[in-house]
Amino acid sequence: MEWSDKGTILGLRRHGETSVIVELMTKAHGRHLGLVRGGRSRKLQPILQPGNDLEVVWRARLEEHLGVYTIEPVRSRAADLMQSRLGLSAVQLLGAQLRLLPEREVNGQLFEALQVSLDNLNNPLLLGELLIRMELSLLTQLGFGLDLSCCASSGISTNLIYVSPKSGRAVSAAAGEPYKDRLLPLPDFLTAEHGETASRTAQDLENGFALSRFFMQRHIYVPRAVDEPTTREEAVRLILAAAPRSG
Repeated sequence: MEWSDKGTILGLRRHGETSVIVELMTKAHGRHLGLVRGGRSRKLQPILQPGNDLEVVWRARLEEHLGVYTIEPVRSRAADLMQSRLGLSAVQLLGAQLRLLPEREVNGQLFEALQVSLDNLNNPLLLGELLIRMELSLLTQLGFGLDLSCCASSGISTNLIYVSPKSGRAVSAAAGEPYKDRLLPLPDFLTAEHGETASRTAQDLENGFALSRFFMQRHIYVPRAVDEPTTREEAVRLILAAAPRSG
């Protein structure tokens, strides 16, 4: 068995005295592990760091085997990440989120979302939105997607400002007014009506993180009896500290 692909390093663990097992999010083969012989050498250690992009060739006798990677560096982000608390937290968070996916299940959409997020680690406001969208995309890919396209009650697609915690569907201002204390705020940047013109204040991002966290807890973390990534809290705190307080 052999294939070639592009991948981003999510994590590593030691194997024997000189090698490492590298966990990649690949474009065409999903989240995939492989052995890199000599991966703990001085030559390869700077290359084999979370967040770095590689071109790889994977070889194994059988498809179900761990297999061996031959690697070629494509892009290094590690040096910049070492100087950024937010960058380090975000990379670890992204890796933890993608581990919720079944191993080797192809997901080009989340691969691209990972790339865009990593390319914007120095832009806290955009990164905040991207991390929220990543969690919402994960919910969709795992079968628990929200419907933010129109109001669950009236069917209109304008003035959507709430999400029902029961159905995961958007609710308009008028329809939600009598029940607003029981609904989740929907930030404008997640609606088709406002899109790129929406504000991204600290409150907007906080509402977005609260929304995605609510459904991640309900559908993923609690049923699987796993804890939310500890790096999420730090990443959210650093992003909100960098966001403006008003539009």
